[in-house]
Amino acid sequence: MIRFIAAVSIWLATQQVGMAQSETLRFRSTDAALQTAFDRAKEMALSHRGNPADPVGDWYEAALPSRFAFCMRDVAHQSMAAEMLGLGNANSNMFSLFAKNISDGKDWCSYWEINKEGKPAPEDYRNDDEFWYNLNANFDVMNASWKLYLWTGDKRYINGPEFADFHRKSVREYVDRWVLQPDSLLSRPLHPNAHAAYDDKDSFHRCRGLASYSEGVHDLKMGVDLIAALSRGMQTYADMLRVQGKTTEAATFDKKAEQYRRHIETQWWSEKEDKYFTYYSSKGAFGYTEGETFLLWFDVLKDTTRTRKTIDQILARDWNMENQSYFPYVLGQYGYPDQIRGQILHLTDPATKRREYPEVSYGAVQGIIQGVMGIDADARVNRITTFFNGRAEDTHTIENLPVLQQTISVTESAKTASLANAGRGPLQWRVMFAGKHPFITVNGARRKASQMVVKGSRTVSYLDVAVPADQQVTARVE
Repeated sequence: MIRFIAAVSIWLATQQVGMAQSETLRFRSTDAALQTAFDRAKEMALSHRGNPADPVGDWYEAALPSRFAFCMRDVAHQSMAAEMLGLGNANSNMFSLFAKNISDGKDWCSYWEINKEGKPAPEDYRNDDEFWYNLNANFDVMNASWKLYLWTGDKRYINGPEFADFHRKSVREYVDRWVLQPDSLLSRPLHPNAHAAYDDKDSFHRCRGLASYSEGVHDLKMGVDLIAALSRGMQTYADMLRVQGKTTEAATFDKKAEQYRRHIETQWWSEKEDKYFTYYSSKGAFGYTEGETFLLWFDVLKDTTRTRKTIDQILARDWNMENQSYFPYVLGQYGYPDQIRGQILHLTDPATKRREYPEVSYGAVQGIIQGVMGIDADARVNRITTFFNGRAEDTHTIENLPVLQQTISVTESAKTASLANAGRGPLQWRVMFAGKHPFITVNGARRKASQMVVKGSRTVSYLDVAVPADQQVTARVE
């Protein structure tokens, strides 16, 4: 409790102009329990903000709280909620530090964890030959950088000098150095870059290049979550290249992404168990541990039946808090409004153990804004998308949400939605409703709707609407 109060005091003492939005971001709902959950999550998330005067610069905690540090996996997973809470300057600084610290001496890894002193955290780093690193990290950070560009419109995340170098090295030299080509995934050495003095009992030797986020299998040669990260990384890089007009090169990486994805479908599905294997051992055997969550996080599944079975399996078992923190956002991409609500209430319940772990509160914030309210952005076309994914009886409002360098407020229910643009310029709004609706009424005018299928199974009706600066538009279906 003393540490929590101290963290809140630091946050209050270090407010800057860039943080003003975090004071006004507000969620209101007819669901009193969900509103309380958001308020708790927001308070906890902001208590993790570091002091911008620290040597590392602007930052927030994204690791075990006692370390006063941030690691690549956690930052990648907390960054969207951080942006929504007004921590954009911290995101920019932290991502830049990860990108700048990729190096040949570390076999194109960065620092897995950086502390408030601006140093690689000693809990995970001894020197360039001895450190802890999960190989998913480069692609997770790359994908998060892409999402931050789509949300903010800040192209530095995709083509700023340090970012461009990080992305380019990750899909080329990093893949080669760690033997991660599609045809090498099951035959690669267990420790491709082990040094002469390798000591299997030293975790900084054994875990210097873990082929998974799952850390409990001693002889794990490959994790399905790493292959999912590779597929998403290649697809993300292709998308970045397209923004820069490099369509021919982008097509090459599209094909690489599909190679990794097809490898998962052809090699990792167990017909006997009716689920995906999650790791492959040095003994040549497939097995099960963590990993399924990242098939959804990295959005690499296209088989609707297998996807639903994977979600059902995830919901049927207990998970650690890190995995649970992703569920509200991930499930929101596929429906499951009751389960999302249950997950959010669990994550923010004062009785929940490890509730103070930073990923938890950030996951709840993102889960409400993107999982329940379905708010997303695409800077390429200056578009906001909304898609209500709550209970039929509920109405939710998010106010003063920073996005696309503007501020919006959104109110949603199953049949109505409104978007208020408080920014200085116009926005495109793609308003989406579940089901088939021939028409959507916008500010009283009936307009023909379009339909599409999202995530392979949900039919939605949608309409693209221009929302001028300082205007509000309301849409509804019958």
